[in-house]
Amino acid sequence: MKNKIFLAVLAVIVLSGLGSCKKDFVSINTDPNHITAANINYAYLFTNAQMIASGNSDANGYEDWRNNLIYSSCMIQHLSSIQGYWDGDKYFYNAGYNSAYWDDNYNNTVTNIVEVVTHTATDANQTNFYNIARIFKVFMFQRMTDMYGDCPYSEAGLGFIKGITQPKYDKQQDIYANMLSELADAAGKLDPGKPNTVGKADLLYGGDPAQWKKFAFSEMVRIAMRMSKVDATNAQKWVQTAVQGGVMASNDDNAIVAHQALTGTPVPNGTGLILIGNDPNAYRLSQTFVDYLKSTSDPRLSYLATVCADPTDGTDKGDTTWANQLGQPNGHDAPGSGSAYDLSKVANWPGDANKYSVVNRYTFSRLDAPTFLLTYGETQLLLAEAAQRGWVTGTPAATYYNNGVTGSMAMLGAQAGAGPSDAAIAAYLTANPYNAGSALNQINTQYWVASFMDENESFANWRRSGFPVLTPVNYPGNVTNGTIPRRFTYPQGEASTNTANYTSAVSGLNNGDKMTSRVWWDVQ
Repeated sequence: MKNKIFLAVLAVIVLSGLGSCKKDFVSINTDPNHITAANINYAYLFTNAQMIASGNSDANGYEDWRNNLIYSSCMIQHLSSIQGYWDGDKYFYNAGYNSAYWDDNYNNTVTNIVEVVTHTATDANQTNFYNIARIFKVFMFQRMTDMYGDCPYSEAGLGFIKGITQPKYDKQQDIYANMLSELADAAGKLDPGKPNTVGKADLLYGGDPAQWKKFAFSEMVRIAMRMSKVDATNAQKWVQTAVQGGVMASNDDNAIVAHQALTGTPVPNGTGLILIGNDPNAYRLSQTFVDYLKSTSDPRLSYLATVCADPTDGTDKGDTTWANQLGQPNGHDAPGSGSAYDLSKVANWPGDANKYSVVNRYTFSRLDAPTFLLTYGETQLLLAEAAQRGWVTGTPAATYYNNGVTGSMAMLGAQAGAGPSDAAIAAYLTANPYNAGSALNQINTQYWVASFMDENESFANWRRSGFPVLTPVNYPGNVTNGTIPRRFTYPQGEASTNTANYTSAVSGLNNGDKMTSRVWWDVQ
């Protein structure tokens, strides 16, 4: 872990200089001291892409704060907020918050990963690095297109390479088709017999081609299942391809970015930075989430929640006692505000807002918390749904389901710092057995729990599956007519800087560039 973080810090140092170099083409072409394509170490760009993709591009958790937490976590009712600027809680519109992920990643990770793929493609010595970068590029764009819909893909990141500064927006359907083909091709070309030229600069697997092959096929499952309602035939085909190729087999295969508590750098966990440092008192766990965990006697509750006497005190780890956890309802104002939505008027008002739970400070609410990008547990749950639909055979849906729940619970203790015992996990499965009659609800509600703190992913799967069934809030001034949003909006600047392509993309949205429009795979 220390070596990974060291390289991450080193990459940040190198790239801080690289960023300034890119802005002056004349100087680059004439000054031999500038970094050029001939002397750059592309492993550093890859590290940077992974680090920023984990959610902390600017040492302040910019995109994690805005998209992952303020919006996604509240919209799917993992978290709740009485703060007016936490717009996702009440479905308010903030243009800059909506576009934060796009703004940070197209200018950073996308440019970097495209540079890596482009400049390693013809180097036979870097075959594995090239294909690893292709696989991670798919992961990055899967998240981007799921959040926004149609977006620059085939021409993205080519401003410096080909001078394309107004990239076209590819159709999401076309992006999905290409991503699946890319995963299959890249995974098939990984070769453990060839050099590992990325090594420790790869924060996930240290350049191990066997691990990246499992990642590729697990990512394939995620992408294929996203198409379950809009293209079942190809969804089934690609899930079968993934199972045959070999998906993650245990939590040892989880894709994790390790972090370190070094404030003022991009190295800390972006979500943890917000929850424990930058905005610790702005949110509470949602009543919807806590009540569900309590309804099934879920042992994870003590490891996902805590009650702090003073949430602004970063040293206060709080009370993690299962019975004492309490969720705050979504869609309310501060207690004592006197409004119709005054929190002190709700049925479960405990007399003090600090008696509502915050995110557990032993697991996810800490600077050095791990970021889980893709996990064994999530993959098994998606395969449970595929098996329930009859798309894969040989392993019963119940087995995939049990594996998914077990993996999601066990990873907390093994990889997040604290979690339920094996006995507690077994008892939970006995008390909450797989039910084929309500399988899609059960599986995807478990995915909702398993993807806690990976809120953009949780938001995507909720939109795709429709589970769990959530009751929207209808606070005055919301921009969705009291319905849970379906996507993020494009950056406002796109209308003037990339007008034709932006206009074409917006014309394909059912409600225009609004949070209520649905992306291609999001059908009722």
